[in-house]
Amino acid sequence: MTQTAASVTSDLHELMQTAEGFSWVHLQADASDSVSCLKSLGLKDEIVDALCTSETRPKALQFGEGILIYLRGINRNPDADPEDMVSLRLWLTPNGLISARRKNRKLLSLVDVKEELDRGIAPESPIDLMLNIITKLANRISEVVDLLDDELTEFESQDTYTKQDRIKLSNIRRQAASIRRYLAPQRDALDTIYSLNRSLSQAQIFDLRDQTDRMTRYVEDLDLAKERAMVLQDELRHRIAEQQGLRMYVLSLVTAIFLPLSFLTGIFGMNVAGLPGTEDPEAFTYLAISMLVLAMVLLLAMLWKKWF
Repeated sequence: MTQTAASVTSDLHELMQTAEGFSWVHLQADASDSVSCLKSLGLKDEIVDALCTSETRPKALQFGEGILIYLRGINRNPDADPEDMVSLRLWLTPNGLISARRKNRKLLSLVDVKEELDRGIAPESPIDLMLNIITKLANRISEVVDLLDDELTEFESQDTYTKQDRIKLSNIRRQAASIRRYLAPQRDALDTIYSLNRSLSQAQIFDLRDQTDRMTRYVEDLDLAKERAMVLQDELRHRIAEQQGLRMYVLSLVTAIFLPLSFLTGIFGMNVAGLPGTEDPEAFTYLAISMLVLAMVLLLAMLWKKWF
């Protein structure tokens, strides 16, 4: 028997039951009628509360014949930060799938799934639909992880850095840490789904394991991205310190040359009786030549000592 899935995303959250197959209900968890809508579907109060809760962390729990799953997806909405990940709640049963998200937290991954359904590409079971959603979530996560990697590679190829580059590096570290915060427990949640559901086929087990491995790889890539960003920041700080040290070194050498000259000008600039050359009109010329020779001797001595 061929099974099909019906997608429900209307404002009324109407349940569309197919003659053969299962149903997919997707709704806004914080809408005014979300609780009554979920109860009308025959869900228990604890499941309704779990689907409508405001704070979630990726995990999977079993309640009777159903599995409650919390996942996180990349926020790819306009003007949104990718690390501001969107929470997705799933209630998986043998007869269907219920998904919920909060207002203004659109998940493009679910849009991709719905577009496939509109084209007639329907999964054969609620588990297959869940796996398809997880795959689409992983695809969007992959885009952001690859983007972070490309940005770091570009930074590593640069010879000079600006203040704006330092800000970008800090943002990359923050994004990597924020995304990793949810991907690590999401990987564990996928492992839990495998242990809770023993009715998975070999193909479904393979898909679930593949997505778990992808999450593990993304966690490792984000850890590496954080390390690379830290190394780049350390190198940037080292370059800045090196530049400042070089400037201070040059100033110190200039000071070392002009300090004796300042001493001589200070002595001969005193307005007291007894200074040599006060009556000699050539005294200033002799003093200037002596100071020039002294500066040249100091400069040659520094060059000989390889201070430059």
